[in-house]
Amino acid sequence: MYKYEFDVPAQWRGNAVELVFEASMTDTEVKVNGRKAGSKHQGAFYRFTYNVTDLLKYGKKNLLEVTVSKESENAGVNLAERRADYWNFGGIFRPVFLEVRPAVNISRVAINATADGAFVTDCYLNMAAANTKVRTVIFDAKGKKVAEEVTPVKAGGDWTTVSARVQKPLLWSAETPNLYKAEFSLLAADGSVLHRETKSFGFRTIEVKESDGMYINGVRVNIRGVNRHSFRPETGRTLSKAKNIEDVLLIKDMNMNSVRLSHYPADPEFLQACDSLGLYVMSELGGWHGKYDTPTGVKLIKSMVERDVNHPSVIWWSNGNEKGWNTELDGEFHKHDPQKRPVIHPQGNFGGFETMHYRSYGESQEYMRLPEIFMPTEFLHGLYDGGHGAGLWDYWEMMRKHPRCIGGFLWVLADEGVKRVDMNNFIDNQGNFGADGIVGPHHEKEGSYFTIKQIWNPVQVMDTKLTTAFDGVLQVENRYDFLNLNTCTFAWKYVRFPQATDAQKAVKVLKSGEVKGSNVAPHAAGTLQIAPAVKDADVLLLTATDAYGKELFTWSFKLDNSSVAAAGVDPQKASAATYSETAEALTVKVGDKEYTFCKKDGQLKQVKLGSKLMSFANGPRFIGARRADRSLDQFYNHDDEKAKEKDRTYTEFTDAASFTGFDVKQESGMLVVTANYKLGNLDKAQWSVLADGTLVLDYTYNFSGVVDLMGIRFDYPEEKVLSKQWLGDGPYRVWQNRLHGPQYNLWENDYNDPVPGESFTYPEFKGYFAHVSWMNIRTREGVISITNHTPDAYVGVYQPRDGRDRLLYTLPESGISLLNVIPAVRNKVNATDLCGPSSQPRWVSGAQQGQIVLRFQAN
Repeated sequence: MYKYEFDVPAQWRGNAVELVFEASMTDTEVKVNGRKAGSKHQGAFYRFTYNVTDLLKYGKKNLLEVTVSKESENAGVNLAERRADYWNFGGIFRPVFLEVRPAVNISRVAINATADGAFVTDCYLNMAAANTKVRTVIFDAKGKKVAEEVTPVKAGGDWTTVSARVQKPLLWSAETPNLYKAEFSLLAADGSVLHRETKSFGFRTIEVKESDGMYINGVRVNIRGVNRHSFRPETGRTLSKAKNIEDVLLIKDMNMNSVRLSHYPADPEFLQACDSLGLYVMSELGGWHGKYDTPTGVKLIKSMVERDVNHPSVIWWSNGNEKGWNTELDGEFHKHDPQKRPVIHPQGNFGGFETMHYRSYGESQEYMRLPEIFMPTEFLHGLYDGGHGAGLWDYWEMMRKHPRCIGGFLWVLADEGVKRVDMNNFIDNQGNFGADGIVGPHHEKEGSYFTIKQIWNPVQVMDTKLTTAFDGVLQVENRYDFLNLNTCTFAWKYVRFPQATDAQKAVKVLKSGEVKGSNVAPHAAGTLQIAPAVKDADVLLLTATDAYGKELFTWSFKLDNSSVAAAGVDPQKASAATYSETAEALTVKVGDKEYTFCKKDGQLKQVKLGSKLMSFANGPRFIGARRADRSLDQFYNHDDEKAKEKDRTYTEFTDAASFTGFDVKQESGMLVVTANYKLGNLDKAQWSVLADGTLVLDYTYNFSGVVDLMGIRFDYPEEKVLSKQWLGDGPYRVWQNRLHGPQYNLWENDYNDPVPGESFTYPEFKGYFAHVSWMNIRTREGVISITNHTPDAYVGVYQPRDGRDRLLYTLPESGISLLNVIPAVRNKVNATDLCGPSSQPRWVSGAQQGQIVLRFQAN
């Protein structure tokens, strides 16, 4: 029960006053000054109004009383809105306000402005008025008048159709969000203005071509979209204008062009931001799996369409979600929409669109063979660090190239977590139900954010490898639908990075500049000319910025043959290392450093720096693991209670290698200790000891078969780790099916171990890191420095943590590791092997070799 006192100015007397509710969950009864304002409203996410002109006390205080029931008396409303996979609250959650107009007024307009400049509007009056006219003036974004028409209202009529034309209008699209304003003035017989309404709109045409695609302004567009709930942890579905704009900017920053309003209409301010910033919108009638009854649905569709009909960003109407559609309502949308936008059934086949959800990579290919346009309204379901970007490269390359696929919508933008004051302010994602976001509940960016940003970047640089002889010419593709590449600018830098041993870890910019994009038409390829590589540069950093000043992406191109790529061990004078042996161990001493190797297994067992111990030990040893995939018979064993879990559990192989002994010799002025093995995976570990105590490890292991995780590892107590700094791809970790996004640069982060879905510290400290040239791990005991000379090897930093329910993976402990193969990651719906070619295990055969350089420094 709500009670609110408010003042009404005396000068409002004689006007028409409406009480407007933007949303209330769910059954809502309203009284003004003790009198009923009208019938009970049912339906939570829709604007509803009451004419309260005769209920108000003008120049006095007034009392508003509102009774809201969380549960509706209407079973269909409960099925559509409250029996759903999202948080359900109750009460008024959007603004309530009074709207005052003259007694005779323009109640609403419905605009249809097309790409050829035609402007047709249905203009509705609140009552019939004799000898009235409607004057329509159209202004461009600079306020210049570009058209004017005066249209009579038929005698006794309460509506008219206004027609006008603008010559060569600037068209609206997600890439070119050009807006105009239409000023509608209701004129009395003497020409005086009775009422004036102004609406923003855009000139654009939507066309669905059967078995082909969707065209905006005559251009076939690809949909790079995401589903979005209206939500914040502290305020639930109550959002300010600033928060709505924040969501649009977040979506745009990932280079997306579309958003689905799952599973209810959004705030008007969100649509206004989509209009002005440029997003294609799918506006959805409520209905998660249940559906509204027909009489209720008819009313709610009328409210929904009449409120949002003039937004150029709204491209589709959605009649509910996943069989939450009432087919008797399909025809209702066009009754109120002169643009006749497409009406779809998400997860259904309707209106020329096949929108099936969460199909595997292979199944998606089958759906594309259907005659309908394939546009999954949900795919690659996120969960913790899975889904979204994981597998997106494979899906997108398949989708964008298929003649009947126009893209789709990822699930979902943000974690839907509630700040629970009854749980010490814990952000409650309801276990795994709300932890589906590309970003966290407060928009903390996860790794997939940057994967999506790179893959869906409308500007693609096709060069994957550059050398120090780079001539400055880059091959580019313009994947914009409307904009020429010359609307973008490109800032470039040639930089030199520090080595692991440099005292000052500063990045040095050797040369930089900026160029305008080349003349490359939309959907075309061309070249971009920048300055050629400069001497001593390690990397080219290239930043693309769009016509509106938004950064599209920053690439880092490593220049092969640079000092970073070729860095080895500096030549030194002969090693001063000595060694001694006991029955159990071989110990090498050089300066104040002492390394102990075990004669039982050949592994490095102890590092001693002066009088201090460094707990780096137990390696190298082979690590290999395999995930059970869905093709194995165990998934059809109904007697196995854990059969369904096995596709996310990684089983570690046992290395049967037997240590056969050490070889010790002086070679090239260095002491070389070689641990030899037979009859297993690990074959050889050769340690070269330099004069300063640096260790160079050359290792060889053998493996033949299918594997998801493979390499060598060492142990170090995780609880002693403080931070890491590295030169490589970052700052986020990678998976085998999510390599895009992280870029080669100098990165650093403190140790963290967040519980997915419960704590939101990013980037994660632990995981697998690509293209690492060196990594310095700072610990309570000192610094462990790893320089990697193994092409394409990953550095593993402990075991990535899954959520408490372990729905994504159960990985073996891998300590500090050098890995030739890392695992892919699944999404919430599809097992890993169903997510595309990049998600498959690796077939490996024969010897695998690598080299790393280890340095230790005590605190």
